[in-house]
Amino acid sequence: MAKEVVFDSEGALMSWAFITARREGIDWLRRQKNAPVSLDETILELLEAEWANESLGQASGRSQALRDCLSELPAKSRQLLKLRYYEGLRCEEVATSLGTKLDAVYKRLSRLHQGLKGCIETKLNLSAS
Repeated sequence: MAKEVVFDSEGALMSWAFITARREGIDWLRRQKNAPVSLDETILELLEAEWANESLGQASGRSQALRDCLSELPAKSRQLLKLRYYEGLRCEEVATSLGTKLDAVYKRLSRLHQGLKGCIETKLNLSAS
């Protein structure tokens, strides 16, 4: 918030705040990798889902759509996304972990991003109808 930013709506502000807080939390956990973490991954996911449902209003529909779309992905795709975004590995590390080429990781991530975007938009349009 060092820069002066104007948000189009309260939902946009809450979405930004949620994403920023989550990223800061993940960064903090990475810096604490040798320190014991008292919350299990499952508890963190439950807290995240609950906070999203209560605090984000309209944005919670988008979060639920994302969760639904992620659950529909093949296991290999979910694994790739988990390594990259949840575990925070660089693409090079993901490629090594999966035993594939770096370029393949970039292409798969790009296709997954586009597919998830389309899936979320479809689910949101269906729920708005």
